Amino acid sequence: MKVIGLTGGIGMGKSTSARLLRERGVPVVDTDLVAREVVLPGQPALAEIREVFGAAVIKADGTLDREALARRVFADSDARVRLEAILHPRIRAVWMAQVAAWRTEARRSAVVVIPLLFETKAEALCDVTICVACSAATQQQRLLARGWTPEHIRQRINAQWSAEVKLGLADHVVWTEGDLESHAEQLRRIIPGG
Repeated sequence: MKVIGLTGGIGMGKSTSARLLRERGVPVVDTDLVAREVVLPGQPALAEIREVFGAAVIKADGTLDREALARRVFADSDARVRLEAILHPRIRAVWMAQVAAWRTEARRSAVVVIPLLFETKAEALCDVTICVACSAATQQQRLLARGWTPEHIRQRINAQWSAEVKLGLADHVVWTEGDLESHAEQLRRIIPGG
């Protein structure tokens, strides 16, 4: 089975790529979704986050206050490193287990969406890498449309390697400026079949 790592900057089309691939029957695990699951109430990661960052990042209902935590870690790189040390090993264990399960099903290929693919050296666990990208102006427009402030956007973008670096490291590039059909066609050329 071919394991395909899909990455790209925030707002550049990773989630849309995942949706388009799933619609074609390609197995996809999105580590952003896994990251949400590993911090649900009762999960060891949530308890560790509370221990490291304090009760201020936990809502009254016991769930993670993602906004409070984001404000803290995207303003302080040391705090972000501490959070990543809690989350990344757990996230990797989940997606690797899913890939192993797909191997037993004799799937032709599977896609793992990892925003920090190269930053976490996860490309070594993939057979092929794809970077989705768009212009900085389009990225800005997409993130503003999500209701993000320019400062929030700057912090998030600065927390990842630049799109240029990721593009240079990837085996394939999918340019997401065009319409959905163009986006889907680029993915079909790289990952045929379903």
